[in-house]
Amino acid sequence: MEKIFSRTKGLTSLPFHYCPGCTHGIIHRLIGEVLEELDIIGDTIGVAPVGCAGFSLDFFSCDFVGAAHGRAQAVATGMKRALPEKLVFTYQGDGDICAIGTSHAIHTAARAEKITSIMVNNAIFGMTGGQMAPTTLAGQITATSPYGRNCQLAGNPIDLPKIIATLDGAVYVAAVSVDSPQQIIAAKKAIKKGFQVQQAGLGFAFISILSTCPTNWGLSPVESLKWLRQNMLPLYQMGELKATKEVSAL
Repeated sequence: MEKIFSRTKGLTSLPFHYCPGCTHGIIHRLIGEVLEELDIIGDTIGVAPVGCAGFSLDFFSCDFVGAAHGRAQAVATGMKRALPEKLVFTYQGDGDICAIGTSHAIHTAARAEKITSIMVNNAIFGMTGGQMAPTTLAGQITATSPYGRNCQLAGNPIDLPKIIATLDGAVYVAAVSVDSPQQIIAAKKAIKKGFQVQQAGLGFAFISILSTCPTNWGLSPVESLKWLRQNMLPLYQMGELKATKEVSAL
């Protein structure tokens, strides 16, 4: 019998241990496939901070480094400058890159650092107990906003890709999701282009991926996907937010 599906070589054999319905696993699979298809597993270094993103160190076949909370892009910058021949990417949650890591995100893009950053946005702090994040939606209930996010007190949700896209050093910025087969296909294309941008040495690439957190949202996996579609997709601008002429030619 012909084998038509197998585990990508970009991932290790360790089973995922994320919560049921969490879409980190889908995103991992897509990155692993891209690493294999571009034949860059041995030339790639990943960087992840703490939080759920920190678990990714166990699952990718490429080299991986752990960073302090919010500092993944600073670590990645140092590695890329020291080892310019390597492909370096960060894998960060929204509670990391949109909060304590915001300054690094802005200045990494402004300096046109030749790395690829992937942000997983589930609108909440996942691993630490479901607290309100900078991306939490207006009225969304979390452990620290039991009556819903009050934007008059906490401000409005931050759409980081839109901010990054305004900076000249960012040459490719995309916002995608993994809530449906169609969205998953689009997400993989964006991730692949993010690595191709780095291969071509064009500048900073940033990909934001909407994800679910059934445990902290208090919803089933199916309900979580529905909640994402009904609440997150309308709020966050989706698609390729920026692609320079050089990137479009890839």
